[in-house]
Formats: sequence, C-alpha cells, structure tokens
Amino acid sequence: MLKQSLTAAFALLMPVACLVGCGDSSGPELGKVSGTVTLDGAPLAGATVEFHPQGEGVRPSFGATDADGGYELMFLRDKPGAPVGMNTVMITVDPPQEVPAKYNKSSELTADVKSGSNQFDFNLTSE
Repeated sequence: MLKQSLTAAFALLMPVACLVGCGDSSGPELGKVSGTVTLDGAPLAGATVEFHPQGEGVRPSFGATDADGGYELMFLRDKPGAPVGMNTVMITVDPPQEVPAKYNKSSELTADVKSGSNQFDFNLTSE
C-alpha cells in the first residue's frame, strides 16, 4: 500500500518538477544585450526596452533604463539576453513623457543579436 502511494505521488510530482527544472537548457540561443538610450541627446531614464524576435513563437526580451539611460535585457527572470537573430526594438515610457511611435508601436528600430555580448545604443529624437 505504501509503495503504491509513493508511486502515485511520484507520478504526480514528476511533471511539476520537469516544468520547474527541465527547461533550463532548452529554448532559443541567447546573446547578452546592453546599451544606452538617449532622447534628444539626454539619457532616457525609466524607459522600457523590448527586443521582439522576428521569428515566430519566441518570446521578447525586456529591460528598463536607469538614470543614465543604461539597460540590460532579460529573456526570463533568471536568463539574461535576447534571442540571437534579427529583433524589432520597441522603446516606451510612461506619460507625460512621449517617445514617437516610430520607436515603439510603429517601430523602425531593429537589432541583429549575435552570440556573446552585444551593445546597442539608441539615440532617439522627439521629432
């Protein structure tokens, strides 16, 4: 009876354990990404930087700029970087500060992420 209970408990817990730990080595190849964002020559603090892979089915990477406009991207909470390949870049801020649509919802920005370390600086203009 005890053996059946342990077997049943193991069968129930194995999928949960796999969800937590088995996916660590899977997923897309990532490159570390950092850089700075300026708006009209001044550091853009408090902006969200998103890299959206141009392939299908891969989640975007996110980062936030610090007081100096610097950012680092995270693919997952414990995985830094962005998927290798071409990414559409979107940079947004909360109102009242506005960033033109050509940098976010209608973004013209792209970045080609390579394996290893990448630095992408974005010098935006308000016009």
